[in-house]
Amino acid sequence: MSDKSLLDLSWDDFDEHRDPRPDTNEFDQVVEAAISRRGFLGGALVFGSGAAVFGAGLFAGREAQAASPARFAFEPIGTATDFEVHVPKGYNSKVLVRLGDPLWSDAEGAYRTDGPLPVAMSDKVFGENTDGMELFDVDGKEVIAINSEYVNPKINLPVASEGIPQSAEEVTLLKNLQGVTVMEIARGEGGYAVVVDSPFNRRITHETEMVLAGPLAGDDLVKTKADPDGMTVKGTMNNCGSGRTLWGTYLTCEENFNGYFGATGELPAGEGYARYGIGGEGRYAYEKFDPRYDISKEPNEPHRHGFITEIDPSDPGSTPVKRTALGRFKHENAEMVHASDGRIVVYLGDDERGEYLYRYVSNGTWQDGGASEGLLDDGRLYVAKFNDDLTGQWLELTPEATNMSAAEVLCFTRLAASAVGGTTMDRPEWVASNPLKPEAYCALTNNKNRGVKPNAGGDDTSVNAVNPRETNNYGQIVRWTPDGGNHAAETFAWDLYVMAGNPTIYGNEYGGSDNVNAGNMFNSPDGMAFSSDGMLWIQTDGDYGNEGDFEGMGNNQMLVGDPETGEINRFMTVPYGAEVTGLTWSLDKTVAFVGVQHPGGNWPDGEGNPRSSVVQVWRDDGKAFG
Repeated sequence: MSDKSLLDLSWDDFDEHRDPRPDTNEFDQVVEAAISRRGFLGGALVFGSGAAVFGAGLFAGREAQAASPARFAFEPIGTATDFEVHVPKGYNSKVLVRLGDPLWSDAEGAYRTDGPLPVAMSDKVFGENTDGMELFDVDGKEVIAINSEYVNPKINLPVASEGIPQSAEEVTLLKNLQGVTVMEIARGEGGYAVVVDSPFNRRITHETEMVLAGPLAGDDLVKTKADPDGMTVKGTMNNCGSGRTLWGTYLTCEENFNGYFGATGELPAGEGYARYGIGGEGRYAYEKFDPRYDISKEPNEPHRHGFITEIDPSDPGSTPVKRTALGRFKHENAEMVHASDGRIVVYLGDDERGEYLYRYVSNGTWQDGGASEGLLDDGRLYVAKFNDDLTGQWLELTPEATNMSAAEVLCFTRLAASAVGGTTMDRPEWVASNPLKPEAYCALTNNKNRGVKPNAGGDDTSVNAVNPRETNNYGQIVRWTPDGGNHAAETFAWDLYVMAGNPTIYGNEYGGSDNVNAGNMFNSPDGMAFSSDGMLWIQTDGDYGNEGDFEGMGNNQMLVGDPETGEINRFMTVPYGAEVTGLTWSLDKTVAFVGVQHPGGNWPDGEGNPRSSVVQVWRDDGKAFG
């Protein structure tokens, strides 16, 4: 397959192109597999009337009740198929920042609709394909950190390059348009705007120097020719979801890092490369111009990526830190909570079909205003095991349990999770924790391979209680409550908050759960965040073709769910071709900032190439969100 066609693949399909899975699992070849699809919960899971419910209702142990209109401060909107942003009546929206907008005055006018950015200006403007974001109070200033997950070379490179870098300079251009933007924003008469030349403004790219911390730092697995000590590394890449620490720093999450590496010579041996989809052609041809990305020359360089990276938004001179204790995999986001026993807990999803949900628990405790040193370097890493009886446990990834060294557990975390028997999941993406009670939610976006093919490690992906549909193109959201209300507890109870689906087409489990109807249906829940009133905001990254199984769903959207009643209403739709990704609020909660990634057409300018952007949304009456 040519470099040109690689760019047209989704990240998941890119991985399967590199490392094709067998067509069937061994368990699909036995009669019991068909039986399990009907009765694996012994009747606890009931399909009927287009709904999938647990027991007498989806919310096990909860009494169904009518939703209070006050819980939804908007009239739900319908679907859309156009190239605009739509919000409810009484709300308004405006672009905050677009691809190529300047962070410093010397980059004014650098972005052009008729040609690429000058390389010298490419790290002085807002990057492409915005994703996770968090807003911080820095001495009364509003500073926002925003990921730029990946680039579209066909938009950013010269036309003659046809989307494939032709030189080291063009590779540098692509590197600079990815990573993280930290910038000050301020409110004026026309809403919020970027404070150009603010001392807080900063770009963090694939070339920014940072350090490795935690047990893997200095290990032979992360040593390279350029860094024989294994302590420093250049760049953070494919920054997808995000998180924030309780002490006010930003957590950026490295997801599809594997696609940046390729080989111009012989591939190195080792099962870790195949499990992480590393080898062959790189998605952006970096390896042809930069030996750091050529695994035939630097076989350990990929081991230095796929981590959670901590950034201090208040100090533009600070060095970002890769926290190896939180494991290496395709991190979607990082949801930090304070356990009732004082320890720090971080929930982590690995966004690939049939991979796992993880949890990190610090050994030390933290109190507000106290020191945070060591809390993200000294702790225990677990993988989730979901039982069919709606209970679950966290399985610790130790050398004894995995038959791997401590360093190998952190470098090849997927192999460790397979070794202890974690539950393979339908693409675990964002995790969100309820601010009003000890419970957490994870968006399981979709998995067309559920019950069809194993994951990259050959693990069983047959249907189970938490992933109850084979060939799952719609996705679901799982919710769990830790035992004793302590997020550091080793066991939990769980249920499914929603199973997305299309009830206008299907009268079975593919129609979705009780709280999905013709007026709010959606597919592929991805981003999630809670507002301070305990309402769950759900963002989708799914099929926007509006036909076949997805007829009537329209463009990707952002919905709001009530955890108490299960009611879900549509709040926002984005332009055709885009996904909704990233959500944070102004300090006074009156403005929501929402990411619009890879839009189609020529949104938002109305001419030239489409530009991924962050949109600000507010209520006309000036009231707060939650």
